[in-house]
Amino acid sequence: MSQPLGLDDLTHAVYRFALGRPGCSPDDLFSGLGAPRDDIRRSVDRLLELSLLRPLAGALVPAKPSLALRTLLQQRQAEIMSKQQEFADIKDAVDQLAEEYEVAQPSTSHSGWERLESQAAVLARMERLAGRATVGCMSLLPSETLGEEALLARRPLDQHMLERGLSVWNIHLESVYNDRAALGYARRLAGDGGRVGTVPTLPMWLVVYDRTTALVPIDPKNPAAGAVQVSGAGFLAGLVALFERLCETMRPLDSLCGGAQDRPTPMEKEILRLMSQGLTDEAVRKKLGVGLRTARRMIADLMERLDARSRFEAGANAVDRGWLRPCACGSDRPLPSRETEPSASATGSAGPLSIVSRL
Repeated sequence: MSQPLGLDDLTHAVYRFALGRPGCSPDDLFSGLGAPRDDIRRSVDRLLELSLLRPLAGALVPAKPSLALRTLLQQRQAEIMSKQQEFADIKDAVDQLAEEYEVAQPSTSHSGWERLESQAAVLARMERLAGRATVGCMSLLPSETLGEEALLARRPLDQHMLERGLSVWNIHLESVYNDRAALGYARRLAGDGGRVGTVPTLPMWLVVYDRTTALVPIDPKNPAAGAVQVSGAGFLAGLVALFERLCETMRPLDSLCGGAQDRPTPMEKEILRLMSQGLTDEAVRKKLGVGLRTARRMIADLMERLDARSRFEAGANAVDRGWLRPCACGSDRPLPSRETEPSASATGSAGPLSIVSRL
């Protein structure tokens, strides 16, 4: 309790000794406390400095603390009040700057949407929307949008929303594990209470605030081109539904993959789906957000596990094993016309070609 006054255990013991023996001498302290003399002398000097001991005819007399320390208390009180006033002045200045910032923001000139044609404008709008949020935000974050500068800009916004009790949901590509900076950002957010997961592919960069306002890229292939702010129930219903659908399939960050070891991971299933659509290795790489060598290695590994000598055979074997469903609805390319598609009667049964064409 005496440490705020700068009294260590020995100094406090010296004061208690003097209380029990008013008018004691230094020799009494030396013999009664059994501590090194130099240490006792330093303790006596500290008590004299605080006026807790007074010298009187060669003896030491304890003083009443409330009287002896009145000047010290008054000095500290004045310092604290000065700091409080300084804090109030700083807060007033921050509030004034914040008001000027809000006034300077351009008003939306188009009903339901507004173009933000630079990364600086996008960041400024994110700061504004995050500061006004009352529910939270949800983000889709492909790896190409997570440069180090973007990460540094997002961290305080996420942290501030979490401190205010809001929800923060981020979905990354599974390739985030290959990006040290992005992975560090994701793990820090998860450790602070955010919800973070991964999926094999993401359609675009997206941030939604309070389910009422969203930022989407002007050009999904070029994040530096800026973003469009959209609002209104019509716009947001589809974007929120997209995010919620991805939430249903995402894996929590750093979660272990369950199931048998020969079963494909979500990323491997996505590779098979993309292969079935006829995408090249380069196109698969871009969809997954990984390097070309990594994509080719994963494709080769899948073909080896499926005992396939071609992508055609890999697709057929994946369907036979139940890794993929023979469904045409997920394809990005049209099915062959009925005139060119082999019929079951012509081939005898639905062979691999008819199955793969519907992946």
